[in-house]
Formats: sequence, structure tokens, C-alpha cells
Amino acid sequence: MRARWVRHSVSALSTLLFLHLLAGPGLAQTPAASEQASEAATEAEEPAETVRGILRQRDAEGEQVPVEGAQIIIRSDGQEVGTIETGPDGTFEFGLPGPGEYEAELVLDSLPEGATLTSEAEDANILAFSIAEGQSRPLLFRLGEGSGGGRGLLPEFLQLSVEGIKFGLIIAMTAIGLSLVFGTTGLVNFAHGELVSFGAIIAWFFNATLGIHLIPALLLALVAGAAFSGLLDLGLWRPLRRRGTSLIAMLVVSVGLSLFLRYAMLYQFGGRSRPYQQYAIQTGLVIGPIRIAPKDLIVVAVSIVILIAVGLMLQRTKMGTAMRAVADNRDLAASSGIDVQRVILFVWLLAGGLATLGGVFLGVGEQVTWDMGFTLLLLMFAGVILGGLGTAYGALIGSLVVGMFVQLWSLFFSPELKNVGAFIVLILVLLVRPQGIMGRRERIG
Repeated sequence: MRARWVRHSVSALSTLLFLHLLAGPGLAQTPAASEQASEAATEAEEPAETVRGILRQRDAEGEQVPVEGAQIIIRSDGQEVGTIETGPDGTFEFGLPGPGEYEAELVLDSLPEGATLTSEAEDANILAFSIAEGQSRPLLFRLGEGSGGGRGLLPEFLQLSVEGIKFGLIIAMTAIGLSLVFGTTGLVNFAHGELVSFGAIIAWFFNATLGIHLIPALLLALVAGAAFSGLLDLGLWRPLRRRGTSLIAMLVVSVGLSLFLRYAMLYQFGGRSRPYQQYAIQTGLVIGPIRIAPKDLIVVAVSIVILIAVGLMLQRTKMGTAMRAVADNRDLAASSGIDVQRVILFVWLLAGGLATLGGVFLGVGEQVTWDMGFTLLLLMFAGVILGGLGTAYGALIGSLVVGMFVQLWSLFFSPELKNVGAFIVLILVLLVRPQGIMGRRERIG
């Protein structure tokens, strides 16, 4: 009996050992190892593509307070994917089923009483977006005042003045290139707005598609925007100048080029607005009655530095002196030994770089769209004409005036009509001083 029991025991142990070796290490895991494996499996199942954000609104004192319990519906191809609800701190995050095209709808009925979106557009509560594999991106819904009334006229005036300065600096950044091109070539370039859109979209491509941080993406886009503008001069405008094409004909060419580039960008980029991956959501800094996001402070500071650098370049460098000479009298500059075509090429490179900077700064404050430069074009022209055609300093001053009036106009009138104020000021100034604020009378006519 004992021998039979030993044989059965040995047989059972051999069978268990064989099964253990056959099954691998999984059967021999300790409880801690099993728990770790379970956690790893859970992490592996978590979606790699996510959207996130934060909802805040201003209270009666102008403070930003979180919005809790607001619902956001995520859809793909018209089918509902899921619903997010903001937490006590106003934040939300949602894992998507995979890369693709989506839209997010903020349910307006779920907002607190009195809370509204800053935009009055019918579909302002719907954001269309695309997401790549492994991407996590922010969603930004802009809420206005909550229940409890406004902030008062003076605080609102100061807030809008700061926003007007920021917007005016962005307009100036883009308008100076437009003014310099006109001053050196006489061309009224209606395709200049597309240089703004091109630079912003290229920066978005480097940032969102290639995963490069926004700051180096901006530097790469700066090179690409300047190079693209220079190629336009070498491949299009210089041959037209050599053939003696009239300025009116070149203006018409610029309109056609604007249409071509604009709809080419619509075809490639799409009609949705898209944010950059960094700095899309920031908590505003409170400075007295003024609230401003850190990114806006940086945009204002960098814009001022760049505009000062451009002014010093025009005044203190040989290229700046040559540019002013070509703008005053091209034939006399050529007879003095200045390479006029080289100067004009440099002006186009500078215009493309400044347009790219303005486009990226505008995209950081808002979002990148295919027609953002075109919507800014009339304001650029207003700033250039108001300041004085062909003068960089005039474009700067005129753009600041335009930016201020665009923002302050919404203090008394509907925001949908905010551009009207800038053009009313333009008309009034030109009635009194037709050459603009810093223009010279002999250049008109």
C-alpha cells in the first residue's frame, strides 16, 4: 500500500510539474505579481487618444470660477461616442476610441444660470477637431459673464484697452511688411493675408502633426514663411517687374494669387479651426481690474521687442538705409550703386517673416483657421492707410489705433460690428489728413 501511495504521489507531482512548465510562469505568480499584471493590463486598455479642458466663467467681481456639472457630448460621423461632465474644478477629460475626426458639443442647458458663450454664433458651442494616433489635445469653450451683472464701465474699458493693444501689435506685425512692400515696389499686395495664414498653418503642422513644441515650431515656420515670400518675389513679382507690368495689372494678379492660395489652404488644412498643442488653456493673471493670460503677456512683450528691432534695423543698418532710399526714389537709389532687386527681395523675406509671426501670435490667442489672414487683411490695410502708405512707423501707429478701436467699439455696440469702429476712424482721419498720420503729402495722387 505504501509503495502504491508513493507511486501515485510521484505521478501526481510529475503531472503538476509538467502542467506548470507547460503553462509558463503565469501559474506561478505571487498575489503581488498578479496585481501588477492586472494593473498593467488596465493601463494597456486605457485609450491613447484623449481630449481635455477646463470650463470657467467670470463672476460679478470679474473672478474666474470653475463651472461644475456642464455636459459635453463627443460625436464621430454623427454618432455619439460619449458624454463628459466637468468636475468641481471645472476640468474634464475623455478617452476617444481612436484617431479620426470628431466634434464636441457643449450642452448649453447644462451651464449655470446666466452663463453664456462669448461668441454669439449659432454653432459656437460645437467644436470640430481631428486627433492623431496617441495625441492628447485641449478643447476650449469660451464662456462670458455668469449671473450677477457686469464688471462696470471702467474695468471693462481697461480690459478691452489691454486686448486692443495686443490685437493692434499683431496687426502691426503683419501690416509693416505690407507697407514696406508697397513702399519699395508700389504693389498693393492683396495676397499678403495668405502669408499670415500660411505661416500659422505651417507652425501648426510642425506642432500638431510632427509633435514639435510650439517655440521651435514657430522658428521653423518663420524660416518657411520668409522663404515662401521670397520665392513669390523671385518666381512671380520680379519677372512681372522686368516685363514692365503695370501696378494695376500686378494688383489684379495679387487678387488672383490670394484666391488660389486661400482655397489651396482650405483644401489641405480643412475648414475647421484648430488650436496649437501648447498654451491653448491658461489661467489668467489678475492685475488690478485687468485679467490677462500669460501667453498674451508674452505675445505683447515679444511683439514690442520685434517691432523695436525692425525700427532699429531701418534706422541703423545699411540695409535699412537702402530700403528707405529705394522707397524714396528707386531710380536714384539704383544710380547710387544700391542693388534694388536685392533690397526688394530682402523686403519680401522680412514681410513673410513678420506675417508668420503675426499669424502664429493670432493663432495662439485664438485658433488657426484657413482664412485667418484674409479676415485680418482689411484691418491691415486700415492700419497702413491710417498711418501713411509706405511708412513702417505709420503702419505701427495706425495698426495700434485700429486695434484699440476694434476692441473698444464692442464696449458700446454689438461685437459683431466691432470692425466698423476702425473704419469710421479711418474715414474721419483721412478727411482731415488724407496722407495719413505719418504719411507725406507728395506721395498721394
